[in-house]
Amino acid sequence: MERSETELMLKGYGLTTAEFFYHMPDYVHVLNTFIWQDYDMAPDHPKLFEFVEFWQREIEGPLHSVRFTHRKMISPGEWQNVKGEFYVN
Repeated sequence: MERSETELMLKGYGLTTAEFFYHMPDYVHVLNTFIWQDYDMAPDHPKLFEFVEFWQREIEGPLHSVRFTHRKMISPGEWQNVKGEFYVN
């Protein structure tokens, strides 16, 4: 069952962005990059590590390094009920 981004964020997921540096299969001294993004749960990052395992198993270019960042966009405590509005002219 596919969940919406809002549902994932309310359950504690945040946007994880990873930059993979890998050696080109035919030119081992050349590094290339690949950017990956998905909603993942910190601090364990199961989706990121699943993708790393997939890369090592299926992709010919061996990994040199991975750099990643994680950002929680919202959390359940940040929602507030608005009781009124102010108009400024």
